[in-house]
Order: sequence, then C-alpha cells, then structure tokens
Amino acid sequence: MAEIMLAGFGGQGVLFAGKVIAKAGMEALKNVSWLPSYGPEMRGGTCNCKVIVSDGQIASPDIAEPDFLLAMNAPSLDKFEGKVRAGGTIIMDSSLIDSKRTFRKDVNIVCIPAKKIAEKIGDGRLGNMVMTGCFISRYGKIPLAKVVDCMRRSVSKAKSSLAELNIKMLKAGYAF
Repeated sequence: MAEIMLAGFGGQGVLFAGKVIAKAGMEALKNVSWLPSYGPEMRGGTCNCKVIVSDGQIASPDIAEPDFLLAMNAPSLDKFEGKVRAGGTIIMDSSLIDSKRTFRKDVNIVCIPAKKIAEKIGDGRLGNMVMTGCFISRYGKIPLAKVVDCMRRSVSKAKSSLAELNIKMLKAGYAF
C-alpha cells in the first residue's frame, strides 16, 4: 500500500495529478481512494489531495503519515514535511522550493526542477505531470504505460494535443 499526499497552490494541478495517480492505480487493478482538500480560493489558495493505492482493502481515505509527499511549493513542504513517515519519500519541485534548505534526515528527498522541465518541454503550467512521472518511477508499482493510457482516455478529442503534452511531461519526470 502507498499513501500519497500531493500539495500546492490552487491552479498548479495538484488535484488533477492525484486523479491521474488514482485512475492509473485502478487500471493496474489496485484499490484506490482520492480525497481532495482545498481552500475557498479557486486559484492561488492552498490545496492538497490524499491518494491511497493498495492491493488490499482501504479502511479510510484519510492519511496521517504519508509514504510519499509531492510538494509543489514551499508552504506545502513546510506544512506537510513533518507528517511524512520515517523512511518515506518527499518529491519536491526545486524550481519553486530552495533545495539547499535543511531537511529531515529520516526521509528520502528527491529534488526535481519540475516547473523548469515543463517550461523546456513547452508549458511551465504542467509541472504537476512532471512530478507525477517522477512519483510513478519511484513508486514502481504502476506501470508508466498504464498512466499514459489513462491520460489518453481521460482527455476529450478536442483537447488531445494537451493529452500528448501531458504525456511528454510524465515521461520527462519518469526519466528524471
């Protein structure tokens, strides 16, 4: 079982990234839960979501000590770093968070310049998919092909070009 917390500002695609992970988990025949939480501000307010991917039953969608934290900004890292279980992994966007800061010694830290990678590929707003790809590679129990298939089926034909761009972002994060 993996308990994942994704956190950032509204508009960074935190909830969408969580949905992608949950849907891909279902495609990989896992049990999943997705629990969003966001402030009253649609854009710029804080938001997070909790995703659980498990081979067994999920008793509750709430997470006290996540195995993984995907932090898309410094306030989110500050808020949730202390909750990550010992031995867990924090994946942070080092484009937006100072990677020279002091971190806990009992967790694994992955610094990925997600926003910069996304800008280089073509759209800096899609750093969430770079972070998602990085998570998928570290977690290792959901094949990237499942995530890609899920992405293609989840986007309307009118937005198929956006799906392909998201897939490029996923693959870049996965390869990081």
